Amino acid sequence: MATRLVQIAMDAQDDSAVGRFWAEVLGWGIDSEEPGVTNLEPVGFAYPDPVAVCVDVARVLGRKTVKNRVHVDLATTSAVHHAELVARVQALGATPADVGQGEVPWTVLADPEGNEFCVLEPREMYRNTGPMAAVVVDCADPREMARFWGGAMDWALHEVTDEHATLRSAKGVGPYLEFLRTPEPKTVKNRVHLDLRPYPGEEQAAEVARLRALGAGEIDLGQGDVPWTCLVDPEGNEFCVLTPL
Repeated sequence: MATRLVQIAMDAQDDSAVGRFWAEVLGWGIDSEEPGVTNLEPVGFAYPDPVAVCVDVARVLGRKTVKNRVHVDLATTSAVHHAELVARVQALGATPADVGQGEVPWTVLADPEGNEFCVLEPREMYRNTGPMAAVVVDCADPREMARFWGGAMDWALHEVTDEHATLRSAKGVGPYLEFLRTPEPKTVKNRVHLDLRPYPGEEQAAEVARLRALGAGEIDLGQGDVPWTCLVDPEGNEFCVLTPL
């Protein structure tokens, strides 16, 4: 049995505005699943497909108060493309962000509600990812995250060290999932989380049981009676297991 990363879910006070921002940034289309939820995916995309990790923006009441532990890295293909993309996203409403990065070759920005993201300098490994180079998760132990998430999904483990771990769809397409060692502990519910979906023919309950055996824990986020199951990974990062599709 296995599951796959199909989307990230992002909390926002104004899902429509944040959804429009990210659709413009990524060059994707917008769909509204229901009031308070804005879906983003590439135009002409047949969901789910590992060529892209989609984005769901969900309306919440609370404001962002701390640095996100999950963020998106954007890919660029040249120094000119990097400069153009930074200028374009700032014109859309992004602002510079200081997360203690110091002098680095990439640019750290925040969307209109303060969600951090990076515009990377050109890197060969991201040349065929599409606009989203990676989904990046802060963690205390990249090796443990690689063990859990490598077992949770059928994605291939590309690299693991004491400082970082990298996974990608076994088909070699789409963005990477990266875990970076960071000193700050998790203190609040993540405003960006991962959504997994079992393959057709698999049972959601069986996948949830398998993930719990790998080290996932249950969590009540006040979600009520919903068709997905909310869990946390070994470091307390929330994620959802959706119904098979």
